[in-house]
Amino acid sequence: MALRAVIFDYGMVLTGTPNEAAHDAMVRITGLPPDRFEALYWTDRHAYDEGKLTGMAFWQKLVRDAQLDLSQSTIEELNEWDARMWTTQNPAMVAWQVRLKQHGLKTAILSNMGDSVLARIEREFAWINGFDVLVWSYQLLMAKPDPQICMRSRNSAPSPTRRSLSTTNASTSTLPSHLECRRSNSQPSIACAQISWRQGSNPNCRSPENSSPKKP
Repeated sequence: MALRAVIFDYGMVLTGTPNEAAHDAMVRITGLPPDRFEALYWTDRHAYDEGKLTGMAFWQKLVRDAQLDLSQSTIEELNEWDARMWTTQNPAMVAWQVRLKQHGLKTAILSNMGDSVLARIEREFAWINGFDVLVWSYQLLMAKPDPQICMRSRNSAPSPTRRSLSTTNASTSTLPSHLECRRSNSQPSIACAQISWRQGSNPNCRSPENSSPKKP
């Protein structure tokens, strides 16, 4: 069956590497040793992605757990730096999505995502409106590697066109080495490929041991 849809992850696929200046600002503001900061940052990140915590609640909890005495305005600043860290761009992949659309393929984003980060994405990146389907984890109260979120993205896809991908004009063979493309045949009506961050990411959502890469 001809390829009809491509599902992109967001972090480290459509975006570049996290903004180091934003990361360093968060470490500086908290005053925590880097290793301690990282441990606290990732402890509740999945709950944030699942919508169990808002961005502000995530940072309020981190500050409490770290026994820090920070003002509300400083916590708001941390939340803003956090969102900024995940709003870098990968122009090559964004351009590739446009080419896929030009060849008649449907495209989607399926990503673990918190509310504050998404708010900044929507302000900064108009190109997300070019995707047919946007699946953000916190809005569904579930996150990868839960297989249900993968099924929701496929079930949400509009009826695909019958034009196939031209391998000479938009080939997945040109993907950067840190990305991987896996074809999925679990839904026969929509033959799709999933583009994910290779290191620690599983496009088929079946690997809980790899569920905490440092990316959204």
